[in-house]
Amino acid sequence: MSEVYNWHLGRPMNYRFESGATQRQFAAVFNINRCIACQTCTMACKSTWTHSPGQELMWWNNVETKPYGSYPNGWDVKALGLLEDANPGGQVWDGAPGDARAPYGRFDGVTVFEATDGFTDHVAGYLPADEEWKAPNRFEDHATRFPAGGAALPEHLGWFFYLARICNHCSYPACLASCPRNAIYKRPEDGIVLVDQARCRGYRKCVEACPYKKAMYRPTTRTTEKCVGCYPRVEGRDPLTDGSPMEPRCMSACVGKIRLNGLVEVEEDGTWADHPDHPLNFLVQKEQVALPLYPQFGTQPNVYYIPPRWVPRDYLRQMFGPGVDHAIERYERPSRELLAVLQLFRVTQEMIFRFDIEEGPKVSEITVGGRSLEVFNDTVVGFDESGREVARVQVEEPTFERTDKLNSI
Repeated sequence: MSEVYNWHLGRPMNYRFESGATQRQFAAVFNINRCIACQTCTMACKSTWTHSPGQELMWWNNVETKPYGSYPNGWDVKALGLLEDANPGGQVWDGAPGDARAPYGRFDGVTVFEATDGFTDHVAGYLPADEEWKAPNRFEDHATRFPAGGAALPEHLGWFFYLARICNHCSYPACLASCPRNAIYKRPEDGIVLVDQARCRGYRKCVEACPYKKAMYRPTTRTTEKCVGCYPRVEGRDPLTDGSPMEPRCMSACVGKIRLNGLVEVEEDGTWADHPDHPLNFLVQKEQVALPLYPQFGTQPNVYYIPPRWVPRDYLRQMFGPGVDHAIERYERPSRELLAVLQLFRVTQEMIFRFDIEEGPKVSEITVGGRSLEVFNDTVVGFDESGREVARVQVEEPTFERTDKLNSI
């Protein structure tokens, strides 16, 4: 085992290999507050990558209804249980946020890498039964209760929310650390985690190790397959963008405009380089409105979530860590800059590497949480890797009135 630095945990940790640093890292932010569980992302992925024999139960992208839904069944409860059994009562955070190397404070518990002896197994995990993969939409739209008096913020008495999930393309992938064949690798140019099908022998150690259960066994080929991040599009090989990096299919098909995907620069110690004019850096590091999913697992996942503002905070803290209260406060009362950047979600299929904001007039003043909030009709501009403008959108969406024809029929 080597010692690496995990900035999600705010401390060094044990890992099988020496570093999680890449030249750039595939990353994304999902805004749960906008997700409507239409499953368009799920079917976009399915129709592109997993429509062949042996892939019937593979859903590289899935949307599950929390708190009861999960694919495979109970994946998160079981992973959390393994860590609690390994360190009873010790899975806690100190709750004192620090700098960019420890934005959520310090996690004092054990990770999936530290819950084993490092010799018999490199990662603590479990292998789901075949039946657990057969109901991806189990408990869809099931709320915790249906209160007679309805629901109101800040926390609903009866609640549920939709959690869209893909492979996190972690900086310290558990699947990679567990493979006895070294068949799993992380691409240095973009951090996408892939499986070498020629080396894989289907031992399923990766399926057992991944706490998010996004490595999946295909019985017809007897190998593991997983989300590939639509790497041909990320490489700019799609003719639509003339060589510019492009978002994966699940991102570009999103109806609810919940997803923003890109590539971020990474330092030698695995932390993100400081580029506050990159929309992902801005959301994750500067505003800290987007948080990692189960950071206590220790894999340093690279898909971040803006947590749902109506869900009990204790549940969200378990899922996203101690940064939840700050993230929800920032989202409910966004800064002028944050409100503009939030408009960049799903405005283009091309990856945005930099943004600029052109200030506009004040258009309204609203009350949020008993305090006044000014709203300005600023324009946010997104630029691709070469600096070319690929997106331009205002905070206040323009309206148009048809005067000559009432419909298009």
